[in-house]
Amino acid sequence: MAQHRSGDRMVMENGLDSVDHHEHDHDHADDGTIELREEEVSVEKVFQHKLVPSWRNQLTLRAFAVSLALSILFTFIVMKLNLTVGIIPSLNVSAGLLGFFFVKTWTKFLEGSGMLKQPFTRQENTVIQTCVVASSGIAFSGGFGSYLFGMSKRVADQTSDSSDFKDPKLGWMIAFLFVVSFLGLFSVVPLRKIMVIDFKLTYPSGTATAHLINSFHTPQGAKLAKKQVKTLGKFFSFSFLWGFFQWFYTATDQCGFQAFPSLGLKAYQNRFYFDFSATYIGVGMICPYIINISVLLGGILSWGLMWPLIKNREGDWYAKGLGDGSLHGIQGYRVFLAIAMILGDGLYNFFKVLIHTFLGLYTQFRNKRESVLPVADQDSPLPPQQSYDDQRRTQLFLKDQIPTWFAVGGYVAIAAISTATLPHIFHQLKWYYMIVIYLIAPTLAFCNSYGSGLTDWSLASTYGKLAIFTIGAWAGSSHGGVLAGLAACGVMMNIVSTASDLMQDFKTGYLTLASPRSMFVSQVIGTAMGCVVSPCVFWIFYKAFPDLGTPNSEYPAPNAMVFRNMAILGVEGFKSLPKHCLLLCYILFGSAIAINMIKDFLGKRGRYIPLPMAMAIPFYLGPYFAIDMCVGSLILFVWEKLNKAKANAFGPAVASGLICGDGIWTLPSSILALAGVKPPICMKFLSRATNARVDTFLGN
Repeated sequence: MAQHRSGDRMVMENGLDSVDHHEHDHDHADDGTIELREEEVSVEKVFQHKLVPSWRNQLTLRAFAVSLALSILFTFIVMKLNLTVGIIPSLNVSAGLLGFFFVKTWTKFLEGSGMLKQPFTRQENTVIQTCVVASSGIAFSGGFGSYLFGMSKRVADQTSDSSDFKDPKLGWMIAFLFVVSFLGLFSVVPLRKIMVIDFKLTYPSGTATAHLINSFHTPQGAKLAKKQVKTLGKFFSFSFLWGFFQWFYTATDQCGFQAFPSLGLKAYQNRFYFDFSATYIGVGMICPYIINISVLLGGILSWGLMWPLIKNREGDWYAKGLGDGSLHGIQGYRVFLAIAMILGDGLYNFFKVLIHTFLGLYTQFRNKRESVLPVADQDSPLPPQQSYDDQRRTQLFLKDQIPTWFAVGGYVAIAAISTATLPHIFHQLKWYYMIVIYLIAPTLAFCNSYGSGLTDWSLASTYGKLAIFTIGAWAGSSHGGVLAGLAACGVMMNIVSTASDLMQDFKTGYLTLASPRSMFVSQVIGTAMGCVVSPCVFWIFYKAFPDLGTPNSEYPAPNAMVFRNMAILGVEGFKSLPKHCLLLCYILFGSAIAINMIKDFLGKRGRYIPLPMAMAIPFYLGPYFAIDMCVGSLILFVWEKLNKAKANAFGPAVASGLICGDGIWTLPSSILALAGVKPPICMKFLSRATNARVDTFLGN
């Protein structure tokens, strides 16, 4: 989803060092000074005396052992965020940092005992980061908080179409992911040289991650990394213990946590309150300020304007059909108004990135001296103006080729297996739907990868929503169009998401001298891990929390309801909307587009304008998490004012520690829930008026 990349931009701003900018100083210095500055800022000259291991030696057993452990940790974190707020921040920094710490500690121990056979390199660090992000990314693209869980009876029973459902089972979820998650990897492999070297796309997230990994493996960077890891560990421990404290002293009606009284701003069972959630505070520290402010404004708008307006005008058309919690009641307004804003923002950014893509391609072709576009297996002559870093990186990037025939053959083979398999998992998804999807998908994967390289904005969920409407309408309501649309969304999302992620990793590998082959193998192994780990982690949540996916539960899974209702809307049309909801949807849809247009028109001055996508989340979920996220932003803001250098260096570590500690606590809490263990102390905070009534009833 679009939010997924917002955190990446924050990481880039906080973690990117000033390198490779020496060209701008050439006109103001003599030759000796230029050479000295190049020596000072050149990354590869720092590492020129270190041997670059072969691509096979970059793939070590210890790297994948660490990757598996971190994958399980990050999958719990991503799954928890998926099933609560639906905002997934970038965890690349945490993956790279923890991977560095674990392997560095292990190699130090072996080195002291004289048993170290292979030193720890930045290429191996890149392999770990790639594997971890690929694995935990399946928790997002696998749809456990969106399209896949939206197929379940739990979600279907809350909608206007409860007849078409498929409950989660470990077997079919794992099989589904295995036959769709690898296609995106093969779809863009032949384009890696064009995207990274010929077009010189920036891929900001991949670039930022590479600079971080490069800095870790310098003496000064290693020293800072150790301090960052210690900071992360301290806040990890605090967050984990705080999670236990929250569970032990549970305060709610059904023993679901609300640590402190709400501020009394009630809006249809959604309250503004600050519950000291370490996860949301950490997310708030990683996400850009504008994301957190947008969420808060969305919460204020949903509480202050929409719900009182709908609720209080009894007898008016607003109040018609609001008696129950179904989609023809208040729930319908909440869900479809959120969908309207999400679609407006998503479609605007889709066409914006698409235009950027086509304009960028046109410029590339126009400026190309050769009449034929180079392909992956051809060598490009190195231009004389290339820097030392670029020459070395290009040379090693082109050294280990991945044959085009292998990529094309792999895509065709997996597509054939998938086309034969998926109709047995979802009988509503016909084989000819699959053929159409697989013919179109490589083009869309290229567009998403190219657009991500330009803007750092992955539109995987938008492409998935297009598949929902297209395949759902094609199938029709009488032939299981809802499930067909959701399943098609999963196929498309997995292809375009993994394609852009792989190209980001190729950029990271290019800048750290990691081989394209090791990047590809690491991505494949990480994806395979994710296809098993993510369903298992989701299964723990699904079995441990029987109210998973219901609006007022601890894990409401807001995007599951949103995606399900998009599928219903695509199949049934506007007749599925509650009375007069369409008018409000038009207003919010147009407002989302207008806000984006104003934001782009103002340029840098528009950075203070809120983002409609983030504003839409509280419309369905409620504003309860907005204050937590804004507290995280406030902490970071004050820290930056007091000491910007320390905030930039240790802010991501603090945020990661808070998220990781609280996230990993979900594992023991889920086990306790499965075992039927209840919190020993269960509290409830009552208002003064309610307390007075209770005292009267008790005769006090």
